[in-house]
Amino acid sequence: MPGVLPIADRWFVRERIDDAITMLREPHVVPLMRCNIWHLRGRDRDLLVDAGMGLVSLASEISDLADKPITAVASHGHDDHIGGFHEFDDVRAHPHEASLLLEPPLDSLEPRMAWGDDAVDALERAGYPMPEQYFVTALPPGFALDTYRQQPVRAVHQIVEGDVVDLGDRSFEVLHLPGHSPGSIGLWEAATGTLFSGDAIYDGPLLDELPESSISDYCNTMERLLTLPVTVVHAGHDDSFDRDRLHELAREYLARRAG
Repeated sequence: MPGVLPIADRWFVRERIDDAITMLREPHVVPLMRCNIWHLRGRDRDLLVDAGMGLVSLASEISDLADKPITAVASHGHDDHIGGFHEFDDVRAHPHEASLLLEPPLDSLEPRMAWGDDAVDALERAGYPMPEQYFVTALPPGFALDTYRQQPVRAVHQIVEGDVVDLGDRSFEVLHLPGHSPGSIGLWEAATGTLFSGDAIYDGPLLDELPESSISDYCNTMERLLTLPVTVVHAGHDDSFDRDRLHELAREYLARRAG
């Protein structure tokens, strides 16, 4: 029988990146599932990139940051990125990922119950120690473990390569960056060299052997990323990094998969 989890005083933590960008994380979620949630202030609209696990209201958490309509974009449809999207009206995702937001599969916080033994064992081999009990190390006040399941989004606006997310004073081009998942995307602002990369690239063990992953697509994505005049990458996990580190990560991946 799983043990009792402590109650967390606060669910989200924030890091102010600059005057416009704030990163949110869920520190009581295990590292594998602890995605970066990005909020960016725009003149006419705000941008939200990814939405965490959905245990606590993300809309309430960012209510003091967001005083305009929000465009919420899913970098892809994996469980750790989509939990809070149901609270927002303007939700966008690639066509290959949209169904995961409309019918989220995650209905348990116990890894082996949610995903099965084979998937958990594969993630551990990839470098992510998996918890024996839950995806979380604490619970929000009043949270009921036995009734948890991620909530569906009412509607998803599909976005593809070349589409633009316009905030009024800033605009981000959609880049299709498959490999980790078929519909993984990045948001690219050429004017500043800013890339929100989701899980296409981040500074940690990259997962390319999931059932829906493609190593050949991932290699093509890495080649493409090497051509971008990046200033900063705000990724789906771990810390942000610059162009030099992007090149190191991409070349390391390509070298590892070359054989």
